[in-house]
Amino acid sequence: DTMCGMLRHADVIVTARRGRQLLGVARAITDFSYCTYLSDLAVDLAYQRQGIGRTLIRRTHEAAGLSTTLILLAAPQAVSYYPHIGMTRHDSCWITAGQ
Repeated sequence: DTMCGMLRHADVIVTARRGRQLLGVARAITDFSYCTYLSDLAVDLAYQRQGIGRTLIRRTHEAAGLSTTLILLAAPQAVSYYPHIGMTRHDSCWITAGQ
């Protein structure tokens, strides 16, 4: 139910595929004017380090509008990836965890 809701209410979903095989996915929520929150970015382990994540981010931002600020929270194991592709760290983030 959670996954269905996540997909149903996303504003932008971009996928990377080889034929019918899903290699990666990006899911974002945006107002198409000011900000785009890239809430999920995932690339199959077997296909990482091939530029798929970078391409998914670029295409998501293009779909939402390049005039928007693209925002994301990095998973702990991906923290070093984002500076590598040219993104800038921003220390002003607060969260309230869901129950």
